[in-house]
Amino acid sequence: MRKLSVFNFTTVNGFCEGPGGDISWNIHDTEETDHAKTGLQADNILLFGRKTWQMMAGFWPTPMAMEQMPEVAAGMNRAEKIVFSNTLKDANWNNSRIIGGDIGKVIRELKATPGKDLTILGSGSIVTHFTDLGLIDAWQIMINPVALGKGTPMFHGIKSKLNLKLVNSSIKKNGLVVLDYIPA
Repeated sequence: MRKLSVFNFTTVNGFCEGPGGDISWNIHDTEETDHAKTGLQADNILLFGRKTWQMMAGFWPTPMAMEQMPEVAAGMNRAEKIVFSNTLKDANWNNSRIIGGDIGKVIRELKATPGKDLTILGSGSIVTHFTDLGLIDAWQIMINPVALGKGTPMFHGIKSKLNLKLVNSSIKKNGLVVLDYIPA
């Protein structure tokens, strides 16, 4: 059975994005890059909502990405990717496919088969939807040492209380705090 995990970054006060979808506050340095490289070594299938997929597809295949973070860019471009969308018609980023319709049913069925584990990157509405359906097996939250006055909370719109159990934590030299949770 496959596992479904979430990797998301947030501010100290719980926002996964600022006004207008701003994520420029997220730390991108060698420690964060090393953490991303380690995560990509798991060779999981990466899951995205349409907005996050379009943002990622607009950066990772570019020469700038290859210059700034070559190993992460290579891993992102090589990885199998699923984008959830009922409106996107073309998934032209390498190894991407579109799934629409009842995505909860699709993931429930996919989780029941043998194969690679699944990781949601960002994609707040997808995280909320799959959290409400009880499909997520683990959350890895990277807290940036910054607070915003406004933004979108990481668990924006969940329908019921979510009890989590902390299973691991680490603090990076740059101030990032990484917390690993499973359902309690």
